[in-house]
Amino acid sequence: MPAPINTFKQALANGETVIGSWLSLGTVNTTELMGTMGFDWLLIDGEHTPYDISNLRNQLMALEASPSHAAVRVPSGETWMIKQVLDVGAQTVLVPMVESAEQARQLVRAMKYPPFGNRGVGYSSTRAAGFGGIPDYGQTADDQTCLLVQVENRAGLAALDEILTIDGIDGVFIGPADLSADLGYMGQLSHPDVMEVILDATRRIAAAGKAPGILSGDEAVLTAAIEAGARFVAVSIDASLLANAARASAKRWVK
Repeated sequence: MPAPINTFKQALANGETVIGSWLSLGTVNTTELMGTMGFDWLLIDGEHTPYDISNLRNQLMALEASPSHAAVRVPSGETWMIKQVLDVGAQTVLVPMVESAEQARQLVRAMKYPPFGNRGVGYSSTRAAGFGGIPDYGQTADDQTCLLVQVENRAGLAALDEILTIDGIDGVFIGPADLSADLGYMGQLSHPDVMEVILDATRRIAAAGKAPGILSGDEAVLTAAIEAGARFVAVSIDASLLANAARASAKRWVK
């Protein structure tokens, strides 16, 4: 019995555009709710939100029956962090602040079992392997893991072409918030100068045969990115959806 098919990775390999949302509220109730909304994928954000490894596991469990694919963003590209999120059941991992080809190569190694990588071989007792119920997990898991790296500053952009030559990287996410800040436009995610850099990087990623990704709540930005080749596209954040709806409700009724 092999590892489960990673439908998100499969869709990217087929050139499909998949639409997702960020999960940052940190509760299984809202995560389960978001899993019923019809998104192709959902990103459990472990970088900026109150998730530890137990909470990440609980989020994955809350999405187990959902048709939305569950991806996880780790706080940083530490090998031990990647090992933990893979062992609790994540198949798709997004790593922030990738700034060099060597860093990207190490991330590929962290995602793969020996002899191709250095992921710890302890899967027989993990959730990822069905607690021993997937006997061929070790032999088949590598084909179903999906590595997405974030390029979100000038250092990463300078290394982008070399990063794009590395086997084992499935997609590159251009982080507009950090990138805009690093370019001197803090908070101006759709500034023309920022958008020019984002769209140029998106086209380069697509031309290299990797899947480009982006997050934005601006429809014009999303449309331009998709036209430039973006294939994994996050269109909302759960916390922002709730905050915006609550703000509008309060404005309408509180006198």
